[in-house]
Amino acid sequence: MIHVPARPTGPFHDAWRHCVGTGRAELALRRDHQDSLGLIRRDIGFRYIRGHGLLSDGMGVYRPYDHEGARRVLHSFTYVDQVLDAYLAAGVRPFLELGFMPAELASGEQTVFWWRGNVTPPRSHREWADLVRATFTHLVDRYGPDEVRTWPVEVWNEPNLRDFWQDADEDAYHRLYEVTAHTVKEVDAALQVGGPAVSPGADAWLDRFAEFTERRNVPVDFVSKHAYTSGPAQHVPFGVHQTLAPASDLLDQFATPRERLKGTALAGLPVHITEFNSSYRPDNPVHDTAFHAAYLAPVLAHGGDLADSFSYWTFSDMFEEAGVPTALFHGGFGLLTHRQVRKPVYHLYAFMARMGPDLLARGDDHLVTRHADGRTAVLAWAPVDPTGQTPGPDRHTLRLSLPAGAGEVFVRRSSVDEDRGNAYTAWRHMGSPRSPRPGQLDVLHEAAEPARSHRRLPVRDGRAVLDITLARHEITLVELTPVADETPPWWDERRVLGRPAP
Repeated sequence: MIHVPARPTGPFHDAWRHCVGTGRAELALRRDHQDSLGLIRRDIGFRYIRGHGLLSDGMGVYRPYDHEGARRVLHSFTYVDQVLDAYLAAGVRPFLELGFMPAELASGEQTVFWWRGNVTPPRSHREWADLVRATFTHLVDRYGPDEVRTWPVEVWNEPNLRDFWQDADEDAYHRLYEVTAHTVKEVDAALQVGGPAVSPGADAWLDRFAEFTERRNVPVDFVSKHAYTSGPAQHVPFGVHQTLAPASDLLDQFATPRERLKGTALAGLPVHITEFNSSYRPDNPVHDTAFHAAYLAPVLAHGGDLADSFSYWTFSDMFEEAGVPTALFHGGFGLLTHRQVRKPVYHLYAFMARMGPDLLARGDDHLVTRHADGRTAVLAWAPVDPTGQTPGPDRHTLRLSLPAGAGEVFVRRSSVDEDRGNAYTAWRHMGSPRSPRPGQLDVLHEAAEPARSHRRLPVRDGRAVLDITLARHEITLVELTPVADETPPWWDERRVLGRPAP
């Protein structure tokens, strides 16, 4: 029996909801992206969205031209405005990442991803500064300084990796950050700028970033890094398989910046994990499974103690770094597939969105919170075996003694597991159609609905005892509301078919 205290132990931080990832910026011009963003905003309530390629060629911002024998540059914000307008219309603010390099400003030809984002330093830091200055001058003019000051500005993406920054040249990154940060502050000193957005395994970059920015008096308003737990990719056609470390390894990675930056000038700054997931690959089938939701549940429950935000990478399978997806379910990062089919991990986030602000209890398999109106919300999850050596237990049980008022409580339970609330399983039973027909899509949307049940529990001595049995890889949300019984005194359920009164 887990005895849940009546008084909150403190607030439950919703750092898990602060930000979510997306693909390259211009995807927001598409209807499927906008429909998906509206759905997650309604059900989950993410406040910010972060993606790549704001300044890449696909956005058409940097436009050099020749006129009267002189080379000039036009900075065009046609697509930038449409993308940001789409975000704001959905009720989500941008978490801006500055990258990648426009080809005609780049010092080299190295690119990354199917859509060829250039990852080389600028051939002219002066022109790069002009581009940054023009961008933020435009944003402040269009959206107002008070609004743009709420948009964090992250400089580049994973510069410690050769694929994302030419030669993983740390000195070149420091120079880029210095020029960028000073230019952003030149436009408006209250704008937020930070970095270095490093990938897992590059924590020493944080130390040197702190030393460099302090020595050179370079502004830093927040620190960012990424977190993943997967091993090397084992390739198959149009996909990969990978080993996974325990989910607790993600929490260890979340904690790293604050631990390493103690005693530096960056100590105490906000820490944003601007990407996290199990696998770093957009074609790993683990992302589509019930296992994945149960695996990440303890991360969402505990991560807010370690970072100011941790951004799931990504909200939608509309994502083309490895090319256009070849099937509806293809192991994409998204909480949603194309056409808004919800995955089990989507429901994990939707369940989290129904948790209350007051933390009552938390453990390895449960989270208990309370709302201001007295509702109690319990999120529970079955343990998983991240090694894949076993399928995990068939059943997992827990018993909670919950504080309640008097009389009875109404119990609403929503569950997702290998079979229930799992469109991926239904899709596999269908024969894994790469492009489901409209009727098949209807079935998949139906299969994605969580299983729901309702009952009452008695309250004795101010407490209700809740027994939960979880299936393999199940996540479940149980909501308990005090019953205000308004049944009229003449109502008798036994007389529904006209039988006489007992």
